[in-house]
Amino acid sequence: MKKLGLYIHIPFCSEKCPYCDFYSLKYSDKLIDEYVTNLNKKILSYSDYCADTIYLGGGTPSILGTERIISILKSIKTSFGNCSKETTIELNPESAKFLDFEKLRYYGIDRVSIGLQSSNQTELTLLGRKHSAQDVADLANTIQKSGISNISFDLMIGISQQTIGSLEKSIEFCKNIGAKHISAYILKIEKGTAYYKNKDNLKFPDDDTVCDLYEFMAQKLSSLGYRQYEISNFAMPGCESLHNLKYWNCEEYIGIGSSAHSFVDGKRFYYGRSLKQFYSNEIINDGSGGDEEEYIAMTLRLSSGLRFENFLKRFGCPLPEHYIKNAKKLLSTNLLFLDKDGIRLSEKGFLCSNAVIVEIIS
Repeated sequence: MKKLGLYIHIPFCSEKCPYCDFYSLKYSDKLIDEYVTNLNKKILSYSDYCADTIYLGGGTPSILGTERIISILKSIKTSFGNCSKETTIELNPESAKFLDFEKLRYYGIDRVSIGLQSSNQTELTLLGRKHSAQDVADLANTIQKSGISNISFDLMIGISQQTIGSLEKSIEFCKNIGAKHISAYILKIEKGTAYYKNKDNLKFPDDDTVCDLYEFMAQKLSSLGYRQYEISNFAMPGCESLHNLKYWNCEEYIGIGSSAHSFVDGKRFYYGRSLKQFYSNEIINDGSGGDEEEYIAMTLRLSSGLRFENFLKRFGCPLPEHYIKNAKKLLSTNLLFLDKDGIRLSEKGFLCSNAVIVEIIS
């Protein structure tokens, strides 16, 4: 059986965060019960794959409650086997406090990702988050007591009124409550969000300040023992997200749920952004994937970068010379490193990664 990653999308939230443009729906028991029933049917329709990484994301997966989550995990085991090296669930501190983590661990959950964003109450309020730092500390303690030690926290950079001092406290907060992994994202004001509609009345750090925050974050996390292995991701040794590494290495995965994306046999496809499209199995083709340019672009997001040996193994030929020539043109900018083993971006290059990658693959 072919091994691949499995992503399960749970598109429900108690309410929409003002900065979020992901597909999500207002929680109701009726909607969720209907969704989980259809989700399990879809999961059980598979039989040809073994999922060696599993990720329950959203939305807010923890809003389902323990028993619904367990029903999904049972369906996954029935169809995708018992070969997972890592099974992650995303948690919101408000709904997660009601979960039975000992039961979830018994049914396979061994990693959790908590949407902290900040430990500063003013910043949490500005982000529309309903939890406090103490709520998260209490939740982390409960999870650890259940035997799940692999905990990841999301942090956000570029929040209104954020300073290096407040960011440092958030980082130290994560370290002190046992974070094994930290994902740090730069806040973007997306069209259609409440933040976008109110952007003229909100004051956010300028680009230079955001760069300073990012550089400080990377250095601070490194000093605390977290290794940066991707532009936005830092982990204690051996605690990198195995599932997300599949995305960055252009490996295969199946996504099940409204708006969930898949990449199998060189083809990309996804379910539309509605329950109706998911229930009726309306799958939208998204073209081919995993070609040379995409592979280069994705692996350059990793701190290890594009390895020439890995490219040769994947495509059966050396990296074409014009990519190397393009990279050489950027050496004087200190945005990347080029040696006999490959190409990788510098910390400075990570800050403008999209532009650097475009220059290399153009």
